[in-house]
Parts: sequence; C-alpha cells; structure tokens
Amino acid sequence: MMFLDFPIAVIAAPILAVLISYSLNLLFVQWKTAAILDYPNSRSLHEIPVPRIGGLGLLLGAMLSWSLFAVDLPVSVWLSIVVLISISIADDLWKMPVWSRLCVHSLAAAVFSFLTIDIQGWHIQICLFLVIIWMTNLYNFMDGSDGLAGGMTLIGFGYYGLAAYLSNNIEFAVVNFSIAAAALGFLLHNFYPARIFLGDSGAIPLGYMAAVMGLLGWLHELWSLWVPLLIFSPFITDASVTLIKRLCRGKKIWQAHRDHYYQRFVQGGLGHRNTALFGYGLMLTAGACAVWMNTQDMALQFIMVAVWGGLYLGLMLMSDLGNKLFSNEKIKQ
Repeated sequence: MMFLDFPIAVIAAPILAVLISYSLNLLFVQWKTAAILDYPNSRSLHEIPVPRIGGLGLLLGAMLSWSLFAVDLPVSVWLSIVVLISISIADDLWKMPVWSRLCVHSLAAAVFSFLTIDIQGWHIQICLFLVIIWMTNLYNFMDGSDGLAGGMTLIGFGYYGLAAYLSNNIEFAVVNFSIAAAALGFLLHNFYPARIFLGDSGAIPLGYMAAVMGLLGWLHELWSLWVPLLIFSPFITDASVTLIKRLCRGKKIWQAHRDHYYQRFVQGGLGHRNTALFGYGLMLTAGACAVWMNTQDMALQFIMVAVWGGLYLGLMLMSDLGNKLFSNEKIKQ
C-alpha cells in the first residue's frame, strides 16, 4: 500500500528502484553458475563469460517499487511482464525454440491490444498488436554492446517520466521514472567493461514496456504517437533497417549476427565505451526533441520526425560507405 503522497513518490520510488536493482545485480555479478553465463561465440562482442540475468534485477527493482507505491497499471500488463520474464529466463537457460517464444510474445501483445485497451477499429488494434511484437523483439536485437541497452532504458523511460510529469500525470511519471532508475542501478554494473548482461529476461520485457508505456501515454492523451517513436528512434531505426536489409538478402532475421550499425561501430574501432557514449548522445538529443515537440502542433511534430529520419539516413549511409571502403582496402591488402 502506498505510504507517501505521489509528489514525494516521484523521488522516493526511483531511489528505491535504483537501490534494489543495484544490490540484486551486485549479487548476480558474483554468481558464477555456468547456466547463467553468456559464453563468447563467433558472433559475440565480448571475450569472457559474463552473467546474463541482469535484467531480472532491473525489473524486480522497478516492479517492487511499483508495488510499494501502489501504482495504477492494468493487471494484464503486470501479468504479461511476468510471463515474458518467465519465457525469457527459460530461453536464457535452455534455449527455447523461436516459435514458442514468438507465441508468448504474441499472446502478451494480443492481450494488451485486444483485451486491455478500449479503442475503436480492429485495424488500429492489429497495428498496435504488430508494433508491440516488434518493439518486444527489437530491444533484444539491440542488446549486444556494453551499456547500450541499459542506457536506452535509462534515457528512454526517463523521458517518458518527464513527459508524463510535465503533463501532470504524476502516477504515470512514477511508473516510468522507476524503470529508468532501476536501469541506472543495472548500468553501474553493465557499462564497459560489463560485469553483467541484460539477457533475454531483461531485454524482452523492456521492449514490451517501451511499446506499452508509450501507447498508454498516448491513450491517456499525455503525448502523440510521434513522441515515443522519436524517444526510442535510435533503437527502432538501427534494428528495423538492419533486419529489413537482411531480409532482402534472404537471411534469417531471427539468427544472431553482427550486421547492426552499433555492432559495426564496435568492430570498426569505436569500441564498446565510445559506441555507448555516441548512442547516449543520440538518445539524449532525440528524447529532448520529443519532449519539446510534445507541446507543438502536429505539423511541426511531423517535420521534426522527418528531420531526424534524414539525420539517421545520413549516418547510416556514411557507415555503409565507410564499411565498403574498409572492405575494399582489406581485399587489396
């Protein structure tokens, strides 16, 4: 039961979340059981075995904080997060088949899209269903470099919380600030050189929450759909463009690979630390633009998103060109 007023909870709940997350992940870092270790392979960017259950500490930090302050979230969202954590832990430990994981992801998306929210139009519900599935999985695709996904969680949900707070929805601000704070507790162990990874048990539920919290904010009229799109655009752009390109080349998009732009930055000499810092710069700037444009008219919001689309296109073209020149130079040698 909530024991503090929500204005105070804006500070108290995140403090609790960061302390729980940091403490649990400190224990997990010291837990060297083989079953929870991520061993390097040909597609990995790390060189030594690292525990991969950091997301569990992050999520427990956020959810225990929610419980203590009795935040008002749909029961279906709570249950979906728990189910997604469960299937993802099973995958981390025993490598579940792709179809079984996708079925659970689809079930969680369907419960929210068709049963939880009251919105007219089956075509809109189908679109929301597909968006949730995509966000659920793309977060996992982008969790491959030290500090990157943890930083996106801290910055992305931090901006959700700020936008909700500025819209005078204190309770929804507490929900998102708690996730961001728990991400900080995890990130203190995950920034390069990482001592623990997020794992599927963290990345999958966080992708689901990035979509669902963004949609709940839209349904509560706290922001337009452009706002969550721009806040999480660094992840959305990299994952979407990379997997579309792989699909066009006839490759299986669900298989592990090193084709993401952030992976190429790491391998190209930027390294984990500088790749994360570059990503943080993009995330902070995109999120700040999103919060600012939330007070502007829709025409300006569309222009802002188009400008960012052009920026991302330019960055990807430069990366592709640099990668091509580097490959040609290696062939000559």
